[in-house]
Amino acid sequence: MNDQIQHYFLSKEEPNRDCLLALRSIILKQDIHITETQKWGMPCYCYKKKIFCYLWTDKKTTEPYLLLVEGKHLDFPELEEGQRSRMKIFRVNPHQDLPIERIENILQKALDLYKTGIIKLKE
Repeated sequence: MNDQIQHYFLSKEEPNRDCLLALRSIILKQDIHITETQKWGMPCYCYKKKIFCYLWTDKKTTEPYLLLVEGKHLDFPELEEGQRSRMKIFRVNPHQDLPIERIENILQKALDLYKTGIIKLKE
């Protein structure tokens, strides 16, 4: 984890810090080709150099969420589109146990978009 990303996580209050770190761990475990960087101040996760998700916190509630870049291709009732045309978010309550299986299922479906060629990867 680079210093900027580490600062992002360490700057968060509990329980958000532990929640975001747990989400980070879940994301990175999904595939050996997932890398971590930072874009627009957010931890950003790429699959083979193509951005597929971010971690962030809601400005109003301060609760963490997982933002899926190609969310429009994913059909899960927990994903919120809001005013976005392409992305969807998965909100997480930091005061409850993470629904790990559900998160992993959503992440795998998102990765499948790239693995199957629905979302083109850079050569």
